[in-house]
Amino acid sequence: MELTKSNLLKALSEVEDPDLKKSLVALGMIQNIHIDGGKAAFDVVLTTPACPLKEVIRKDCEEAVKQNIGDIKLIINMTSDVTTKRDESAVLSGVKNIIAVSSGKGGVGKSTVAANIAVSLAKSGASVGLIDADIYGPSIPAMFNCEFEQPGIVQEGGKNKIVPIKQYGVKLLSIGFLTSSEEAVVWRGPMASSALKQFIADAKWGDLDYLLIDLPPGTSDIHLTLVQAVPVTGAVVVTTPQKIALADAQKGIAMFKQPQINVPILGLVENMAWFTPEELPENKYYIFGEGGGKKLAEKNNIHLLGQIPIVQSIRESGDSGYPPVLKESEISDAFTYLAKNVAQQVAIRNATLTETKKVAMTT
Repeated sequence: MELTKSNLLKALSEVEDPDLKKSLVALGMIQNIHIDGGKAAFDVVLTTPACPLKEVIRKDCEEAVKQNIGDIKLIINMTSDVTTKRDESAVLSGVKNIIAVSSGKGGVGKSTVAANIAVSLAKSGASVGLIDADIYGPSIPAMFNCEFEQPGIVQEGGKNKIVPIKQYGVKLLSIGFLTSSEEAVVWRGPMASSALKQFIADAKWGDLDYLLIDLPPGTSDIHLTLVQAVPVTGAVVVTTPQKIALADAQKGIAMFKQPQINVPILGLVENMAWFTPEELPENKYYIFGEGGGKKLAEKNNIHLLGQIPIVQSIRESGDSGYPPVLKESEISDAFTYLAKNVAQQVAIRNATLTETKKVAMTT
């Protein structure tokens, strides 16, 4: 087959997006085709820079061209344009996807998971923000080694806007930047909800591909405030394998699935899935039980996005304020895999479900 733009598109029409099960050509993912003699170049525009199937798609394109046109010199540029299904007239109109990171109970490592997903997505090339919505127990400032910094204030449209702190490529806001780390935040629910609303509506977030919301444990005023204030793209639920944590995670899943809330569940994360001693990296000890996260995901027909083991380096990284996903290690790989799966589920959700809207609730 002669090398022409038309024939190249015909060959590439045989390549499907592995998630969406549609042709890359039909999805408009093949762009900027350039042919020069016996050479061809084009862009594959992915739905996220953190696409876990990037190399699979590249190889499928190479094989389709080879089979239909021949063994030509081929340059494939893998780029991305993060998809969205949010109401553009809503608050945070420049934010493509808002992801709630939730847990049924405290102590399951939700903030650690949220922090490392955010940093991993930023490493992949996405623009990312993270709101620490745990007003009573903020931990994001310490995890990002910036607890002594304070957000700036700028004037925009005659109103004061909070400027998020940027660390490791992620824009951050937390009540921990505005209060002493040694003082308790003794606020009633409405005050905590008001703080979250300010972090959302009165901050200069700009254009973001992903804004993660690190929610407090349980199901509280903060959760209801979030879904009423902004259209949430989807929720990630974090649990550990033991029975009591799974029972509370089930309640968190049920909350998001309530008809009046109806926030899509992107998937479940099983943290502390097993213990691996540093001196015995091949060993796994299931000290909190085995397979609980997988069973809960199957019960609710949601994805198990990843399993994160207990290793000393995660604790050390949290204490030092340098997320483990920034280091070269198996733990970094586990968090990277998790973040890619989250981005993948966001893209699938945007391609298959209707536009996200704020929740209208009356009490």
